[in-house]
Amino acid sequence: MKLRLPFIALLAAALMLPAGLAQAAHKHHAKAKPAKTVKAKKHAHRAAAAKEAKVGALSYADVSASKLKVQSSAVVVQDQASGAVLYEKNPDAVLPIASISKLMTAMVTLDAQPDLKQELAVTDADVDTLKRSTSHLPVGTQLNREMMLRLALMSSENRAAHSLARNYPGGKEAFVEAMNQKSRELGLKETRFFDPTGLNAGNVSSARDLAKMVAAASKYPLIREFTTTAEYQVPLGRHVRTFHNTNSLVRGGTWEIGISKTGYINESGKCLVMQAWFNNKPTIIVLLDSWGKLTRIGDANRIKKWVEANGGQVQG
Repeated sequence: MKLRLPFIALLAAALMLPAGLAQAAHKHHAKAKPAKTVKAKKHAHRAAAAKEAKVGALSYADVSASKLKVQSSAVVVQDQASGAVLYEKNPDAVLPIASISKLMTAMVTLDAQPDLKQELAVTDADVDTLKRSTSHLPVGTQLNREMMLRLALMSSENRAAHSLARNYPGGKEAFVEAMNQKSRELGLKETRFFDPTGLNAGNVSSARDLAKMVAAASKYPLIREFTTTAEYQVPLGRHVRTFHNTNSLVRGGTWEIGISKTGYINESGKCLVMQAWFNNKPTIIVLLDSWGKLTRIGDANRIKKWVEANGGQVQG
């Protein structure tokens, strides 16, 4: 008993610690841990992707049409082949779309038929001064246009997207106008663009419009390839950096995805658009304004289960 009393006293004292002190102690303990090896980090990254991919995996009973519950604020699920809307929720709500904008950035870039092998440089003009977001592309980085496009789509690199616009004939201003012109050509009634990255909250659209935009983007082979690449190694100076896809469903490898793009700024919440294949049919999924960390992934998995179980029937 004499040996146990100090332990019990210490435990009691720990339980009485104020929340702030407990958190501080935890943080101090965390800092004291040795850094993970590169191999351990890679393993943890893959494990997290697999965990996220399982979120929302439900039984058939849970995904009947009357019980399908999605948490994203605005949703459209559409059979791309027939155009039939299988499920929708607030489809015409106009919301910020963050980096979903980069799908339009990619289409406008490719429509100009530029030299994809031309070297472009990241300059101070490409640094985000609006949201002060970070980047793995230091000022001075030189990559060809194709690589800039790849990183803008796969890893949502804002400096890469901005560099593409800045090197467009007429510069960024002409590029943004081309984005809006392309939007009008596609019949996107609620869509407006103010910058090529999506960092500007003025870039808005609706779930219904974005279903059309995803369908249009799916016709570009490079957009399909770049948005569905799980990871890619890029030489940066004397080092090689591995860039990862921002969509854990792509990284997880259990979905058949034809096109994918994520987006997030504070004003937009977490967004996700995809073209995925269910029952051998291309299906478009648009999820806007998801606030939970895994909400959009859970919603996507619930939708997948529902479409596959119900044979793509329009909701009643």
